Amino acid sequence: MALFHDRNTPMIDRYRWWEVIAIYAGIFVFLFFLLAPFIEGFLVSLKPLAELFSTPYSFWPENGSFTAYVTMWERVPGFAWYVFNSFLISTVSTLIVLLLVVPAAYAFARFDFRGMGLVLGGFLAVSMFSGAVLLIPLFRLMRSLGMLNTYWAMIIPGAAFLIPSAIWLLRTYMMRIPNELNEAAWTDGASQFYTFRRVVLPIASPGIIVVAIVTFIGAYSQQFIFALTFNSKTEYMPLPIGLYAFFGKQDVVWNELMAAAFVGIAPAMVIIFFLQRYLVGGLTAGAVK
Repeated sequence: MALFHDRNTPMIDRYRWWEVIAIYAGIFVFLFFLLAPFIEGFLVSLKPLAELFSTPYSFWPENGSFTAYVTMWERVPGFAWYVFNSFLISTVSTLIVLLLVVPAAYAFARFDFRGMGLVLGGFLAVSMFSGAVLLIPLFRLMRSLGMLNTYWAMIIPGAAFLIPSAIWLLRTYMMRIPNELNEAAWTDGASQFYTFRRVVLPIASPGIIVVAIVTFIGAYSQQFIFALTFNSKTEYMPLPIGLYAFFGKQDVVWNELMAAAFVGIAPAMVIIFFLQRYLVGGLTAGAVK
C-alpha cells in the first residue's frame, strides 16, 4: 500500500494493511462488548427453561425455539396493552419535547440575549439530576393537579427531564446552519417567523429527527420509575411496570421474560430502522453557493 495518497483518496485507503486490521479489530471488540448482553438475552429467550440452569452452561441453545414468544402472551395478561401504553407515553412525550425544544433551540442558536449562558448552564445542571431525587415533590405536584393514575403523570415529568438535553443537542445542530441564509431571507422581506418556518426548519430536519429519536428512546426507557410512583392502575401501566408487577409475584420465567422484553422494544427498533435514512446527509448541502 502506498505511503502517500492524493487528498481525494478515501480516508480508509490511506492506512497500511496492518493499521486497517487494527481499526476493524478495535471496532469488532467494541461492538462485541456493546451487543453481547443483547445477544445473550435473545439466546436465553430461545432456550427451554431447564437448559438455562444446566451445568455446564451452554451459550448456544441446543434445543432452541420461539416457544417462549408464544407462551409469554398467555403468562403476561394485558401484554399488548402494556406495549401500547409505553408507545403512547413515549410518542406524546416526544411530541411535547419537539414542540417546545425546536423554537427554543433556534432562539438560543440565533439570538444573543442577557443571561443566555446562565439559562443554558441551568439546563445542563437540571439534566444531571436523576428523576429519583425529585420523586417526592413531583408526587405532591401530580397529586395537587389531580394527575395521579393518568397518562399525564408519566408524560409530563418524562418530557420535562428530556427537554434540557434536547435543547443542547438541537442548539448545537442549528448553530451550524449558516447565518447567511437568514440574512438573505430578511433581505427579501421575509419575517423572522417565516424565515424560521420556511428556511431553517427544512435544513434542520435531520437534527430534529435525531432529537426525536433520542427523546423517544429516553422516554421509552425512563417509564419505570415514574409509573411505579405516580400510577397504580393496570390500564395505564407501561411495559416495564407490567412485567415487573407480574414477574415479581412468582418465580421468574427467564426465557419468557427475555422474549417479552424483546417484543416490547420492537416498536422503538422499528421506528429507528425507518428513520435512520434521514440521519445521513449534509446539513446544508447546496444551500450556500
